[in-house]
Amino acid sequence: MADPTTRRDAIKSSVGTVAATRRRQQAVAVSKERRESLVRAKRLCRVPVGGGDGQAHLDSDMIIDEEQSILDSQTSLAVEKLKSAVAFQGKGAMQKRVCLSFGSSDEQLLEAAWCLTNIAAGIPEETKALLPALPLLIAHLGEKSSSPVAEQCAWALGNVAGEGEELRNVLLAQGALLPLARMMLPNKGSTVRTAAWALSNLIKGPEPKAATELVRVDGVLDAIVRHLKKADDELATEVAWVVVYLSALSNVAMSLLVKNDVLQLLVQRLATSNSLQLLIPEAAWVLSNIAAGDIEHKRLIYSSEAVPLLLRLLSAAPFDIRKEVAYVLGNLCVAPTKGNEKPDLIVEHLISLVGKGCLPGFIDLVRSADIEAARLGLQFIELVLRGIPNGKGPKLVEEEDGIEAMERFQFHENEELRTMANTLVDKYFGEDYGLDDQ
Repeated sequence: MADPTTRRDAIKSSVGTVAATRRRQQAVAVSKERRESLVRAKRLCRVPVGGGDGQAHLDSDMIIDEEQSILDSQTSLAVEKLKSAVAFQGKGAMQKRVCLSFGSSDEQLLEAAWCLTNIAAGIPEETKALLPALPLLIAHLGEKSSSPVAEQCAWALGNVAGEGEELRNVLLAQGALLPLARMMLPNKGSTVRTAAWALSNLIKGPEPKAATELVRVDGVLDAIVRHLKKADDELATEVAWVVVYLSALSNVAMSLLVKNDVLQLLVQRLATSNSLQLLIPEAAWVLSNIAAGDIEHKRLIYSSEAVPLLLRLLSAAPFDIRKEVAYVLGNLCVAPTKGNEKPDLIVEHLISLVGKGCLPGFIDLVRSADIEAARLGLQFIELVLRGIPNGKGPKLVEEEDGIEAMERFQFHENEELRTMANTLVDKYFGEDYGLDDQ
């Protein structure tokens, strides 16, 4: 759901050239600060896929491992299997090799790919040791391999891509993007889920080239739309992660996504998802990327069915979702600029959203222990204080106990938040505040 995203500074900075560069850099930071804390960038294959129904294993055992001890033990087991696979099996016996050579049985190919998947999920040195095997893993993504073998190889490559930018660049240079993209095209749930996860690791930045190339692969946009429209929440969530990185990293991709009605599909999924933990955070993340774009994109979201849904989520959803939603709503209220200067307001959007009750949700974020959320809340308070016409902003903030929320930062250890909050209190609630009301 990892290192990406656009939305981070959009409320306090532009989405022009400077902000686009920052967005690409943050696209990398997102996977570290959020995805790897909630959904690991590497996934362990729990049981050997060789023998029995390999496809059933692939459908059920693409698990997320949160326990380093489990990962270590499974990786060690995989290494030992590889060692034993190349050993002589008794006097006069043929040397048994489990390899990725074309012509080997599917059982052997699955066993080898399974071992490589778990090794790639290990420490960086173990992952980098797979460099010689990468061309063969990529080669087995094509039509010459069975679907289970191709999917297991995609899984292994996803783990390699999850290691970092250096190995992502190696995979891209070796041509992994196109065959993985083509695995997104069918309606095979497990295959698409694995391919989407691997692609999200592969394109996540910081450079936009891979994201732009992916969105231009023939049929990929249609496949994304189809899977978001018809897939179950689990598959749609993996596809949405691809959309997160596309919208974060590539302006070309973002424009194509909007033109292909991805925005409307995400809004529909927001409205109908049965789980707040699946898809909704990713959908909100994509919407925040789009909302951080140009004026037309902001107005498209503002006039859609998304706003009522987002307002409800801001007041009632779990904290991490409320924070994502706040980015969307905040980004809708500021116009893009070409530099680091304070952004202009879209006053119509600000007045409407505040009138519909979003201010208490932002003030609650100010009270949270999360530094990023508190900063976001303070930024929105500044918009209200500065932008609500006829000087009514301070009164609205006071009525929601916003002064008290800001004063908690008077001696805060974070200098940025302390300065921001104290400056707002001094500027808008100084000694002369309220005298005109007497």
